[in-house]
Amino acid sequence: MNNPKIKYWHVWTDENGITHQSRCELTNFIKESMGGDADPQWNDRLPGGEAEILFTIQPVGWKGEWHENPKPQWIVPLSGRWFVETMDGTRVTMGAGDISFGGDQNSKLNDKGQKGHLSGTVGDEPAVLMVVQLKDDHWIAAQPGVFS
Repeated sequence: MNNPKIKYWHVWTDENGITHQSRCELTNFIKESMGGDADPQWNDRLPGGEAEILFTIQPVGWKGEWHENPKPQWIVPLSGRWFVETMDGTRVTMGAGDISFGGDQNSKLNDKGQKGHLSGTVGDEPAVLMVVQLKDDHWIAAQPGVFS
C-alpha cells in the first residue's frame, strides 16, 4: 500500500458565519512501528496537545437542536447511525467507522434561527460515539485541509 488516505467530514464555518461540511482526507501517513516488536504500520500523527476523550450514547430519537460543537472535536461513531446537518443545508449520515471533525465555532445565527449544526440519531438503535475534544484554542473554527 502506498500513500494511504482516510476520508473524513469536516464541519466548518465560513467568513460569513455559515456552516458547511467538506469531505477531506488525512494524508500524512508514515510507515513505522508503534514500538517493541510490532511490525510497521501506517500512522498519521495529528498535531498533539491536551485533549479530553468522551464516549457518548445518544438514545433512539435523540436530537441535538441547532448548536455549535462545544470544542473542536473528532467524532467517530462506534455503532448505530447519526446525522449532522449544517446551515448550508448539507446533511450527512454517518455510521460505525465514519469520522467527522467539528470545527463550526464562530458561526452566526441566521434568519431561520440556525447556528452551528443540527444532529441526531438515525434508525432504531442508539448511536454510540467516541469524541476527542481538542482543548487548544488553535483548533477553534479550523478550516478544511488543516489536518492534511
